[in-house]
Amino acid sequence: MAEEDPEDQKQTPGELPSCSTLTTKELQQHWKQEKQRKRPVRLMFVIPSTRIVQQHLDKYVLYVVVVMRSGSFDSHRVSVERRYSDFCHFHQKLLEEFKEEMEEVLLPRKILMGNFSPENISERRLALQDYLAKLYAVRCVRHSPYFSEFFTNQELKQAHVLLRAGQFPAALELLQTVLEIQDKLLPWQRPTLMVPTLCALAVCYRDLDEPEQAFVAAHKALPPVRRYKIQVYRVALLELLVDLGYQLGRPVAQLQDELTTLRDGERGEVSLRSLKEVVIHEFI
Repeated sequence: MAEEDPEDQKQTPGELPSCSTLTTKELQQHWKQEKQRKRPVRLMFVIPSTRIVQQHLDKYVLYVVVVMRSGSFDSHRVSVERRYSDFCHFHQKLLEEFKEEMEEVLLPRKILMGNFSPENISERRLALQDYLAKLYAVRCVRHSPYFSEFFTNQELKQAHVLLRAGQFPAALELLQTVLEIQDKLLPWQRPTLMVPTLCALAVCYRDLDEPEQAFVAAHKALPPVRRYKIQVYRVALLELLVDLGYQLGRPVAQLQDELTTLRDGERGEVSLRSLKEVVIHEFI
């Protein structure tokens, strides 16, 4: 008898295997996975805690904003810290762009007295959490670049200051946080959002002598760079991938051909900057 092809035994999504081949536990697990698969994935913004910062004559409250997925199991909750003034600047930008759409979305008012009382901090914490939920419910807002920038720009700028200073471990930690947030935001943002972050990560890993991690980050950045023709990164990214590929013993012939074609087709116009120089220049 001819042996069955393994491909013929594959299930289509949502297809239940023969009950005779499943235990009760496996059936329960199957239906659990089905429910999770069909449940729409949305984002939740939770502000679980705060901390008061005193710097010379400046005193302010930092709100810890946790970004997580709902409708599916999110094993890692990533967070950033923002001041009330950050929310104010964010709100003002959104009003300039979406005044009519945000007519019913109000930012909690500024407190003139008792800013640092536990009661007022707790009340504002919950109000800001509700504010983010209402913002997210407005489609044009959550698709806006301002929305993702609010959760990532401060960390990106700080990471690139550290990168320029050669403090790669500290820069790497911030970039990983940014990438996780961008990954959660991805269904509502263009994939190009992650390209600068992935390229910066590749640079950090390379300088920390972690070629495998550098190759993975750079390789993830390449498809959107190709698809959306982000020329500022393309040649430098390919050069890094070819170099790392040779170092790691990976097949790089196709990447080398692509790089050669780009250089031949755009002679005199192709940048000679390394990926590190491109990354640093983009965030000056």
